[in-house]
Amino acid sequence: MRAEIIAIGAELLGARRPETNSLYLAGELADLGIPLRGKSVLPDDERALAAGMAAACRRAEVVLCTGGLGPTEDDRTVAAAARALGCPLVRDPRAERRLRERYRRRGRGLRAADLRQALRLQPARWLPNRLGSALGQWCPTPHGCLILLPGPPRELQPMFAAQVRPRLRRLAPPAALATRVLSIAGLSESEVDRRAAPLYRRVANPATTILAVSTPQVELHFRARATSRRRAQALADALARRVERRLGRAVFSREQQSLVAVVGARLAARRQTVAVAESCTGGLLAAALTQEAGSSRFFRGGVVCYSDDLKVALAGVAPASLSAHGAVSAVVARQLARGARARLGTDWGIGVTGIAGPGGARPGKPVGTVFIAVCGPGLSTRARRWRFFGDRGLVRRSAVQTALNLLRLWLD
Repeated sequence: MRAEIIAIGAELLGARRPETNSLYLAGELADLGIPLRGKSVLPDDERALAAGMAAACRRAEVVLCTGGLGPTEDDRTVAAAARALGCPLVRDPRAERRLRERYRRRGRGLRAADLRQALRLQPARWLPNRLGSALGQWCPTPHGCLILLPGPPRELQPMFAAQVRPRLRRLAPPAALATRVLSIAGLSESEVDRRAAPLYRRVANPATTILAVSTPQVELHFRARATSRRRAQALADALARRVERRLGRAVFSREQQSLVAVVGARLAARRQTVAVAESCTGGLLAAALTQEAGSSRFFRGGVVCYSDDLKVALAGVAPASLSAHGAVSAVVARQLARGARARLGTDWGIGVTGIAGPGGARPGKPVGTVFIAVCGPGLSTRARRWRFFGDRGLVRRSAVQTALNLLRLWLD
C-alpha cells in the first residue's frame, strides 16, 4: 500500500502558517509500514481540490486530507471530495442532531452554514470527533480509501489514533519501516555521494537519501521495508555498515546526532574540558559548544579577540608573530589555541582566525581563508589552512563546524 497526504488551506501556502499535520501523519504511516508517496498543499478551491484528490486516489491506495471540514465559506473539502469521486452528498440526521445538541450546550444558535458539517459522502463512514464539531470521514475508493480529517492538530491526532490507525492496520499488509542515519563531517555532499553511491545505488531496499545538513555536515538516510521492524532495521543497518566502512572516520554518528552533541559527549566521558579563542567567528564557536544542555561539563569559556591588541592581551599572541605573519596565519591560530587552553585552564584549546568577508582580502589570503588550530594533552599544536566559499555568514558557520570536526578527530 502507498499513501499520499493533502494539506488543505490557503493559509498554508503563505509564509506565516507552517504545515505540521503531514509530519505527524508521516510518522504514523511509517509505523504502519505504509510508504508515503508524496505530500501536497492545496488552497481552498473546490476545483483544484477535486483535481488533486482524484489524481492522488489514482496514484495511492491511502489518501489522507487534512483541513477544510468546518462550517465557513472556505471549507470546501467535502464538496471537492464528492466531485473527485463522483459520488453524492447526503445529509445525515444523526450528525445534524449531534450538531444541534453541541451548539445548544454552548449557548449558540445553529446557522444554516453550520449544517454543512452534517453532509457525508454517500459511501463514507463518519470518524467521530470528541474535541470539535467537524467529523472526519472514511470513504472507499476504487483502489483504496480517501480519509478526510480535521485541520487542528488537537482534533486530528486523537481522531487518527482512535479511528484511522486501527482501520489501516487491518488493511495494510504486514510490513514495517526502519531507518538508519549516518552523520558525516568533513566531506562535501558530492564527495559523500561519489564514495557511497557505488554501494547504495545497486540496492532498492533500503532506499537511500543524501542530505546536506550544514557545511560541512552531510546525512545519509537508509530506509528499509520488511515484514517486521526487526528485519527492516537489520536491512538498513547492514547497508549503513558497508557505507560507513567506505567513508571511514568522516562518519561521526549513526543516530542523527549533531556534531556538538558528539564532541560534548566524548569530552564529558573523558572528563576533559575545552576553551576557545576566536577572531573571525566572533563567538559563534562558543555559542555552538553551549547549545547542548549540560555543556558546562566540558566547556569552560572562550575569548573573542577580534582586534590584534586583544589577541595579545587576552590570548597571549606574540606581537612579533602578528607583525611577521599577520593576524590571519597558522602561527597566530596556534598561539590562540595555546592561549585559550593555558589561560582558561582546560585540556583542549581551539583557535580560529580568518577573513569572513566581504572585504579584508590580502595578497595570498582571499576572502574565505581561515586558519584553525587545535591543541590538547600530549599533542603538538596543529594548525590548518582552509578556504571556505559563500557569503560572510556561510564562511563563519563553515569555520565553526570545521573546528568542531577537527576536535572530534583529535579526540578519536
